[in-house]
Amino acid sequence: MAKIVDGRKFAAEFTEKIREEIAAFKEETGKSVRLATLVVGENPSSLSYIARNNKSCEKAGIESVVVSLPESSTQKEVVDAVRKLNEDSGINGILLQLPLPKHIDRERVVESIAPEKDVDGLTKINAAGLYLGSGSAFVPNTPMGVLTLMKSEGVKISGKRAVVIGRSNIVGKPMAMLLLSENATVTVCHSRTENIAEVCREADILVSAVGKAGFVTGDMIKEGAVVMDVGTNFENGKLVGDVRFEEAEKKASVITPVPGGCGPVTVCMLMKNALTAARNRNK
Repeated sequence: MAKIVDGRKFAAEFTEKIREEIAAFKEETGKSVRLATLVVGENPSSLSYIARNNKSCEKAGIESVVVSLPESSTQKEVVDAVRKLNEDSGINGILLQLPLPKHIDRERVVESIAPEKDVDGLTKINAAGLYLGSGSAFVPNTPMGVLTLMKSEGVKISGKRAVVIGRSNIVGKPMAMLLLSENATVTVCHSRTENIAEVCREADILVSAVGKAGFVTGDMIKEGAVVMDVGTNFENGKLVGDVRFEEAEKKASVITPVPGGCGPVTVCMLMKNALTAARNRNK
């Protein structure tokens, strides 16, 4: 049977550590760590997510500011709001709540975020930094959380065959680059991948971020593989992952549940990036 990773326990311990670091930063500099979230519209799921994020950040001593714009906001109004936050010396990090309304060009808004405040690692400059391995780029929080969680469990990555299911700019692609930077041999699977089950069965490390409930079945998993489930799906009103947990648990050596696995650690990486942004501005 697999070892089930307790993401909530990791997050609680990490939050305590980062809280101490933030308190030391405030004592040393006299400055707070402040994170601004920009949300356009009143999507209930987005508002609930922001509230949970902010509550977690406040436990760590991070001050949260929410800038809310109406659904009817124009492209210029949204970009202007971002630029105002860029210019605010009291704001260390900017988090853009996605998705945006359909009439708003997501890329234009993202690229208006100052890279040094882009704590979600969405801008092209930060993406390029990850690709080039500069070490100074902000990395998207979810894949960085997955990597951090694996390392905390003592998972050997170097030399291993890793398969990432999903090629989004937020999770799949940066996850692949992070694994590559750790010297794994990486394959990215997507909707056009042929014989995907066969490819997955070769993985020592399998990361699923496809967004389809129950997509990964037990017969797609190699005996003893590490299975990291990043999926967030709702099935019959219940939050579930991409992986059929009961089947996968019998074959994996390490596995993350949904909920309570990778999700809580994502917020931890956001906290870490916010503190890093504050330190960088104070150099």
